[in-house]
Amino acid sequence: MESICAIRSSDFSFLFTGTYSLSRTRLTFPEKLFFCQAKFGAVSTDSELDGTFSLRVVSPTLIAAEKEEAKAVLTLFLKKQGLSKAVAARTINKSELFIDHLVSRLHSVHKARYLVGRELTTLEIRDALIPYLETLHEEYGDILVELAENFPNAPVKEKVAPVSPPHSTLDSKKLKAISRVSEAGPTGDLRPQVLYLIDLGMDLEKIKVITRKFPAFAYYSLEGKIKPVVEFLLDLGVPKSDIPTILSKRPQLCGISLSENLIPTMKFLEDLGVDKKQWAKVIYRFPALLTYSRQKLKTTVDFLYEMGVSAESTGKILTRCPNIISYSVEDKLRPTTEYFRSLGVDIAVLLLRCPQSLGLSIEANLKPVTNFFLERGFSMEEVGTMISRYGALYTFSLTENMIPKWEFFLTMDYPISELVKFPQYFGYSLEERIKPRYALVKESGVKLLLNQVLSLSRRDFDKILKKKVDKMLSNEG
Repeated sequence: MESICAIRSSDFSFLFTGTYSLSRTRLTFPEKLFFCQAKFGAVSTDSELDGTFSLRVVSPTLIAAEKEEAKAVLTLFLKKQGLSKAVAARTINKSELFIDHLVSRLHSVHKARYLVGRELTTLEIRDALIPYLETLHEEYGDILVELAENFPNAPVKEKVAPVSPPHSTLDSKKLKAISRVSEAGPTGDLRPQVLYLIDLGMDLEKIKVITRKFPAFAYYSLEGKIKPVVEFLLDLGVPKSDIPTILSKRPQLCGISLSENLIPTMKFLEDLGVDKKQWAKVIYRFPALLTYSRQKLKTTVDFLYEMGVSAESTGKILTRCPNIISYSVEDKLRPTTEYFRSLGVDIAVLLLRCPQSLGLSIEANLKPVTNFFLERGFSMEEVGTMISRYGALYTFSLTENMIPKWEFFLTMDYPISELVKFPQYFGYSLEERIKPRYALVKESGVKLLLNQVLSLSRRDFDKILKKKVDKMLSNEG
């Protein structure tokens, strides 16, 4: 059977020519790729008489935005396979035809959406491309990078690593996007979406910074994407002054469908216990929360349940520390919990009191703090007791916080057992709280527990100090 399969888009055209039999088990590279495309929807079903599969013409502006989205998806996928950020970026620079191919897949998979003029959301693009990339990775493994760089030619299995080329291609894409937000529209003014963002409190330089980090932002339409999301956030109670910060942290929010993605995700999280009255604060703290897939959210929540966290506590954790969703369960959360367990810490309690501690690096943060206490005479059991009582203990800097406070503690008339009982000592300001109050206690000549010195309000502290002094004077009289 003879087959000539041409796939066209506004930016590229290439030709696969191959002779194959459906009964054959060994196919050429183009044939394998063609069948993979056909199976997963990468080839349009709009067939012409000559056998050519044509793609519907899409506006250049939309194609440019989709290409940026496709690049972002491919970059994340490559990094997930173990590539460094630099290598992934270099691959993207050399994979222009492959990026075009991914965009053509979107056009055929979501053909019905384009027919009614509906733009795809970030999540829809991600959900369409990742399974396809996973399928290619299963077949081509480590040479997937070569496939992307040499597309549509067959990858070469043995290849000398090339010298890293300059990032001119990537830079030109960013410059083009930045230029788009700076240039005047048909009326001579800046584009409507830029003027709208400026009215929200974002200056032009801030918009350029966002575009530099996420070029697709320059192509988001005002009425279709940016304005609906902003108005939705304002309706949730997000102050207008917070909108620039939220969009700076996660411009991808504007690429998400309110009805199909954002609102259902919020409902899903509310069912898990996230306080709906706190959405404004939650989104400000971590706007990326609403851009994660349902499966990613469920994976983290299932892990919390596995650690013994109750459903009620899970909602509180997600409300107070929504960025815990960004931590990889297998690469970050599980190893960190195993380390804390080795200290005898109750993980469920730690998660409720200080969930951000599970985002710390074992080598850079946790082990140095543990060794700090061990080297100063604390037992491993005492260290575990301290972190159980005060979850934030490991979040402090050794040089800027713990060492100066430890050195001052040595001048105080307390045994180290007081720190085991009250590790919150390290959470108070040395100059504004610890030194002034201890000076008053020292001057009075009485004894107070470390907890009494620091945790009481100024009024209660003065009251108990006076009571101790009066009792001491009474005893002396």
